[in-house]
Amino acid sequence: MKLCEGEIGKTYIVYRVMLRDDIARRLEALGIIELTSVTLMNKKAGGTVIIKVRDTRLALGKSISEGIEIREAASNEGRR
Repeated sequence: MKLCEGEIGKTYIVYRVMLRDDIARRLEALGIIELTSVTLMNKKAGGTVIIKVRDTRLALGKSISEGIEIREAASNEGRR
């Protein structure tokens, strides 16, 4: 599932980042890499999502959030 399709308040694990290399590198610098847990804090009407990753809140536009694949976090998966 894509990040923009997630449910507010749930924690997910980043499964894959499928974006241009320059954008993927910037997200990596912000801590969004494979196997990182992210919590979906809010979704805006225009497609923007607000996530919490490693105690930092980030707003991502629709085109970026559509390029991040996630899966639901199991109850025993810790934060990375």
